[in-house]
Amino acid sequence: MSGDGIPDIKTDGTGLKVTIVAGSWHEVITNGLLAGARRALTESNVDITEVRVPGSFELPVVAKAALDAGADAVVALGVIIRGGTPHFEYVSDAATSGLTQVSVLTGKPVGFGVLTLDNEQQGLDRAGLEGSKEDKGAEAAQAAVATAVLLRELRGA
Repeated sequence: MSGDGIPDIKTDGTGLKVTIVAGSWHEVITNGLLAGARRALTESNVDITEVRVPGSFELPVVAKAALDAGADAVVALGVIIRGGTPHFEYVSDAATSGLTQVSVLTGKPVGFGVLTLDNEQQGLDRAGLEGSKEDKGAEAAQAAVATAVLLRELRGA
């Protein structure tokens, strides 16, 4: 499992505004990711806003809008499961590249909680649900907060 060696990056983000942007596909897995992100953000003392988008393809444009509207960071959550067509590759690449672009263009962090999976069980194992081996929603939220705090310190704010 890829979670081996995960760092402890819990950070106090008091004063930060963080928006969770989550896709709507694969509701059980997505709801697990959302619960983990909410929990981690609450523990970090940040102001949380949450919006839902139709799917992972729409994450970048809404993440950018949230950052442009004043969010200090975004946590992007989505689930893309491989099927029998190249659609998986296109959506995975668009979401990943788009979210990277958003972060670089805005100078603000995007916690990457988009699961790209071969099957549903892999998502259940990573969604932070009872019996899951990992909590990728919480990890993405912690990374976003830790990076936003670091940027705030580097910029002297």
